Parts: sequence; C-alpha cells; structure tokens
Amino acid sequence: MKILSVFVMVLVLAKGCNSSELRKESENISFEYEATTRGNYRKIIARQDTIFTIKSRNGEAVEKKLSRSDWNSMLDLLAKVDRTNIQNLKAPSEKRFYDGAMIAGLTVIYKQDTYRSASFDHGNPPKEIKKLVEKIISASDLNKE
Repeated sequence: MKILSVFVMVLVLAKGCNSSELRKESENISFEYEATTRGNYRKIIARQDTIFTIKSRNGEAVEKKLSRSDWNSMLDLLAKVDRTNIQNLKAPSEKRFYDGAMIAGLTVIYKQDTYRSASFDHGNPPKEIKKLVEKIISASDLNKE
C-alpha cells in the first residue's frame, strides 16, 4: 500500500512540475490556432500577455490584452497534453473534407520546438486538445462559427 501511495504522489508531483515548468517558461510559449477554407480565414495567436485575432486573409490583427488567468488556464491545459504526440491526434469528424467545416489546426511553439496538430474541423477538435482549443478561442475576439 505504501508503494501505491508513493507512486500516486510521484504522479501528482510530476504533473504539477510540468505545469509549473511551463509557467516559468511562459515567455517562450505561444499558441496559434488557424481555421481556413476557400473563402474564409481565421487565425489566433496567443502569447503570455497578448492575444491577436485575424478574421480574413488580408485582415489586420486585432490585439487584445490576455488576462493572466486565461494564460495560466492555457498553460494548465497544455500541461495535460502530450505535445510530442499532437500531430497524431485523430479528428472526431471529417466535415472539412467536403467543405462542411473550416480546416483547423493548432500549433504550439515551446522554446525552439514547434508542435503542429493534424487538421481537424473548426469547432470540433480532437478530445485531447479540445479544452485548450476552446480556451484559446474564448479568450480571443473570434466567435466560434
């Protein structure tokens, strides 16, 4: 029983370390969410204290202050994601294949590494990154369409 308790404690501490490590490296992290189709384009870029929203291919970026609580929520959600496996996540739907949804993707830039998800339908990301994508969208000026 002691071994089980120690194991559980190590797992909990490891998760906490991951989140706290991300907070220490906060200035070296950014998120990019992009959704596109032939006639539409949306992009969100989130950094430590600023979030940019672009609503058309040639559109101007709308800059907005990103609250500390929103940023910390993004980091906490990122800590729960296996960044090295993000490109292998399976999209739950395929409407993007017949123009039923915009083609979306999430990019996480951490230090010198870039992690890109496989494409998915805008509004329906893989469950492993769903809460993170929803947080990024809700913090921006982009309304889910």
